[in-house]
Formats: sequence, C-alpha cells, structure tokens
Amino acid sequence: MAATLAHDGAAAPARTLRPMTIALVLVLGGIMVSLDTTVVNVAINHLSETFDASLATIQWIATGYSLALGAMVPTAAWAVGRFGAKRLYLAAVAAFALGSVLAGLAWDVPSMIAFRVVQGLAGGLVMPAGMTILIRAAKPEELGKLMGTNGLAILVGPLAGPALGGWLIDQVSWRWMFFINLPVGLAILLLAGRLFPADAPAARRALDVPGLLLLSPGLAALIYGVTRFGDGAGGATPLAWIAAGLALAAAFTVRARFAAHPLIDLRLFRTRSFSAATATLTVFSAGYFGTMILAPLYFQLVRGESATVAGLLAMPGAFASGVAMQIVGRLVDRIGAGRIVPVSIAVAASGFVLLAVQLTADASYWGLAAATMLIGAGGGATIMPSMTAATKGVSHDQAPAASTTVNLITTTMSAVGTASASALLSARLPDGGIQAVHRLAGTAREAAAPTLAHAFQLTYLLPLSLVAAAVVPALLIHSKSPKTSKNSKESS
Repeated sequence: MAATLAHDGAAAPARTLRPMTIALVLVLGGIMVSLDTTVVNVAINHLSETFDASLATIQWIATGYSLALGAMVPTAAWAVGRFGAKRLYLAAVAAFALGSVLAGLAWDVPSMIAFRVVQGLAGGLVMPAGMTILIRAAKPEELGKLMGTNGLAILVGPLAGPALGGWLIDQVSWRWMFFINLPVGLAILLLAGRLFPADAPAARRALDVPGLLLLSPGLAALIYGVTRFGDGAGGATPLAWIAAGLALAAAFTVRARFAAHPLIDLRLFRTRSFSAATATLTVFSAGYFGTMILAPLYFQLVRGESATVAGLLAMPGAFASGVAMQIVGRLVDRIGAGRIVPVSIAVAASGFVLLAVQLTADASYWGLAAATMLIGAGGGATIMPSMTAATKGVSHDQAPAASTTVNLITTTMSAVGTASASALLSARLPDGGIQAVHRLAGTAREAAAPTLAHAFQLTYLLPLSLVAAAVVPALLIHSKSPKTSKNSKESS
C-alpha cells in the first residue's frame, strides 16, 4: 500500500494547534471557492444578455470552472507530497485570488471562460489540501464535528453568494463578483500562514502524467458533447464527443489499476463504506449541484425578477442546507452515516417533487421556498455525512488520496449535472433559445411565461431522477463507520 500514498512514511504532525481553529480558518477558504460558484449562478442570465450568448455557451462560465476544479483535484495527493499541504494551500489561495481579478477584467465570453478555468485550477487544490490538513489534525472521533464546522462554507457561500452577486450586478457591476475575492484571499493567506502547523517531512512520488492526460480531457470531451445537444447540434457530433470522453475515462480506469502511483488509488474502493459513500456522492451531486443555475434563471426569465431578488429567493434553501449540515455533523459520529443519508436523500427528493409540481408561471413564492428548503436540508444532510463516511476510516497516510477522490467526484459531477441541466433546458426553450427570450418585452414576455415555466418543470425531472437513484448506494453505507485500523487493513 505504501507505493500509492502521497505522504509515504510521513509521521503524523503534532497537534500543537486545536483542530477546531484549523477548521474555522479553512471555512474562509471554502467560502471563497463556494461563493464564486453561487455568485455566478445568479449572473448567468445577465451575462448571457450582456454578451449576447446562448445558454449552452454561457453556462461554460460555471461548467468550465467546475471542470477545472475536477481536473486539478487528482493532482492534489501528489502535490501534497511534493510541496506539503500548508504550502500547497497557501499557493492555491493566492492563485485563486489572482484568477478572480483576471475574471473581473474579462472582455468577452471566451476570455471569461479562460480566466474562470484559472480560478478552477487553483480552487481544485484549495479544498483537498485543506481537507488533508484537517483530517491529519483531527482525532477520528471528532472528525464528524469538524467536517460539519468546515461545512459552514457550504452554508455561507450559497447563502450570501446569490444575494451578494445579485446586488453587485444590479447596483455596481458584474465585475465585482470576482474582485471581491481579493480581500478574502489576502485574509486567508495571513491567517493560514500564521496559524497552520508546518508541513511534516514526506516522501515524494512521481505525478501520473499519462493518467492526468487521460482523465481531464476525457471529462472535458464528455461534458462538451452534452452541451452540444443544448446548442441544437444534431447528428453524430455530440455522440462522438461523448463516446471519446467515455473511452478516455475507461482507459484511465484501466491504467489506474496497474500504475505504480495512480492519480486515484482504486484500492480505496475495496472497502464497502468508501465505495458506497462515493457512489452516493456521484449520483446525488450530479442531480443536486447540477440544478443550481436553474432556479435563478426561472425567477429572471419566467417571473421577470431582478438578479437581486433571484439571489434573495435562493437564501431559504441555502439556509436550510447549512443548518442541516451542522445538525448531522454532530449526529454522524454517534449514529453513523448509514442511518442518516438514506433519510436525507428522501427529504431532498420530496423537495424536488414539490418544486417540479408547482413550478408554474404564477407559483406561490412561499410554496417554492418550502420546496427549496426541503431540497437544501436534504442536500446538506447528505453531502457531508457521505464525505465523512468515505474518509473517516482511512489511515493518516491515506488521507490525501481519500480526500482527493471525494473532492474529484463532487466537483466533476457538479460540472456534468450543470451541463446536462443546461442542455435540457436549452432544448426546451423557444426557437432562438435564451437570446430570443431576452428580446421579448411586455405582453409578449407574459404570454411566453407558461411555456417557459413548463420547460423548467420538464428539466427538473432529471435532477429528481438522479437524487432518487442515489438512495440505492446510500443503503449500503455502514451505520457505524469502521475503525481506522480495521479499514487500513482492508485497504492494504
């Protein structure tokens, strides 16, 4: 097993700093990364109108960011061993802040997508490096509580992001959605540089460059093929891209089984808890995160609301998600993820059903808020317990590989889900797509509202199906997480 680890032979660092202090600092980094995701979600409609771009094109501002996150995550275990978790975290935060400034200076859609990719490449290292620092600092019995605290970022980012982004769009400029990351990044660098423990000596290993060249282009080809359907491309072209992406992903899997130092250590999947938890995250993340751009678009396109109002209407779901995350973060250590996650998925699925049923042109905002709160509560109570179940039983040396895999799954499936939802919605919009809707005004916009609302209703059937399907692997998650020593033996 030693050959597959990013921190081979490294001794566990002394716990000279309280793990809760580390978790609170990491929350800031998580807020910065998640804030940039949610801020952009509410801006998709405005940016599409500003740059006169189709939904299938403009969604790459969100999808390109998520895809870049996923592309870098597999290198995290190698990078932690090569540079150290603390140094890697600081460098990634600095690069993210720089990418944010560049995105704010973008002059067209291609330049913005390019700078968003820069952000994503840096952000893809922030989360796994931070999680590695936290796992190494925490005792196994307190990991659930610390993961819940670290999950505050998933509360604050989605809660503040849409409202803040909407206000900046309507009152200042869309460019400040990105510029705001600069002071946040500087604060993180100051705190983490002073408070995080120094990196312990670690053995280095080679980066699996062939594996990286198979996985990242494979994911990009797969998602590009999906978005080509949204642009109305017919024939064999989208299918060819999808087939190429699947072929590259399959080749990566075969190589990972035999490579000395694979990007993803497939032997982690030999344990039932890790396999079940990651399978749950795979299906659930595609449905849950893939819909984040849909609700703001519904409020702006169908109901004619401003970006600020659309952002404020996203807050109930985000608040419910954060509260649920904090509650289950304290329960998972006592009763186990296996008893929590299936129930949480059922709650999220019921919220999607309620939302899809009432998503008409004149639906009550109170009813929509109740549905989104169910979705948010179910999501918050599913993601973090699943991540805890996947990482709780791993040894100290396995921490980089485990956190890498978990973050890769959530970020990649978020991109797949976003692209799929955008493609389905684009295919159901009137001729001319979102650009044609922008040209409607007055009574014409009101007359088109029922048709637009129906398009959103049909699109929501995809995330509903994915979320409901996630209950199958969730039933296989252990009610009680295996002990570290036992899990380490099973993974060797």
